[in-house]
Amino acid sequence: MEGQTPGSRGLLEKPVTASRGLSSLSAVFILLKSALGAGLLNFPWAFLKAGGVAPAFLVELVSLVFLISGLVILGYAASVSGQATYQGVVGRLCGPAIGKLCEACFIVNLLMISVAFLRVIGDQLEKLCDFLLPSAPPALQPWYTDQRFTLTLLSMLVILPLSAPREISFQKVTSFLGTLAACYLALVIVAQYYRGPPGLAREPSPAPSPSSWTSVFSVFPTICFGFQCHEAAVSIYCSMRNQSLSHWALVSVLSLLACCLVYSLTGVYGFLTFGTTVSADILMSYPGDDGVIIVARVLFAVSIVTVYPIVLFLGRSVMQDFWRRSCCQACGPRALANPSGLLTVLWVAVTLAMALFLPDLSEIIGIIGGISSFFIFIFPGLCLICAIGTEPVGPRVKCCLEVWGVVSVLVGTFIFGQSTVAALLELL
Repeated sequence: MEGQTPGSRGLLEKPVTASRGLSSLSAVFILLKSALGAGLLNFPWAFLKAGGVAPAFLVELVSLVFLISGLVILGYAASVSGQATYQGVVGRLCGPAIGKLCEACFIVNLLMISVAFLRVIGDQLEKLCDFLLPSAPPALQPWYTDQRFTLTLLSMLVILPLSAPREISFQKVTSFLGTLAACYLALVIVAQYYRGPPGLAREPSPAPSPSSWTSVFSVFPTICFGFQCHEAAVSIYCSMRNQSLSHWALVSVLSLLACCLVYSLTGVYGFLTFGTTVSADILMSYPGDDGVIIVARVLFAVSIVTVYPIVLFLGRSVMQDFWRRSCCQACGPRALANPSGLLTVLWVAVTLAMALFLPDLSEIIGIIGGISSFFIFIFPGLCLICAIGTEPVGPRVKCCLEVWGVVSVLVGTFIFGQSTVAALLELL
């Protein structure tokens, strides 16, 4: 088709169906598990920040339109550009300068997400050790219950082997198990609301109305942090057997609707249970000796363990692209070597060290959510604006798509600015 880049298929052409690759169900579970991460624990607190269930749920529904739109745009952009990675799509369509910005944001965002995941896992391991040894004072607990030892051991024996495969399709089994673990946590929170958690000292007080419109918009970073599966979208789309745009749109809608259901149940019932006393980590609001909550802690740690390799896979792909470019410029294409194993070990080691020795990361969740707005709003909007010029569509359709791309970029810029300024003010 005239005007298209190599490897492009366009909107109206029949898709190339791969003989091997992800099935639709596997793609839904991997995309869903990419979003069901540590953000699940923050949603009840986000409902409190928004001023109650109604305003928070309204913001979530509005965001869902942009979230689904971003995934569909990324699939379309991947088909037009012929690239198989997020950063490759952005670099091909938007130019090398925007591509380098995308790579920088990619590395920083995924690195900090990996650190946050390990911190969450470490906290759950620490609570589990406290439950198993309730009579031992903290100073006299055995050395093997120390978080630095348990988290390091888990990283070496479980997380590193899960992160070793070079294809994302390996994660379809672990993603299914991790999705079930996250769903169990949501169901436990719902059940505990009706059951009444034992050991609560007081009745939850009603949430105040939002103090201003800025308090409602403060929920956006948590939504971005929670629903961020867009970094994996291109890799998942290119791994699918059926890569038609309509089929990808269906996969995106099903994944995010299921994700929205899990997040909404957790947010609504967690907030209604504790009201203004809800913790930023909903599991910290429950008693530590409740058996159902202990199982939820273990399964949620399993959920995070299964999503960590997906995040590492995406970050490793960016570093591999940089490695290939550097080797080609320095020694020529014959000198290329696959650094996948080395990069995997390096990523796990660096994030583990940061998780063990850095202070609490809860203050910079807003910054992570702000950076995620680039991948959910800004880069998809830019890709749509740049890609639509290569397609033989009518002027009215082209104008509507370009306007939507501009709106997406402006919304993402607003969220990034608002969340970053708020996070910096909290740090100061």
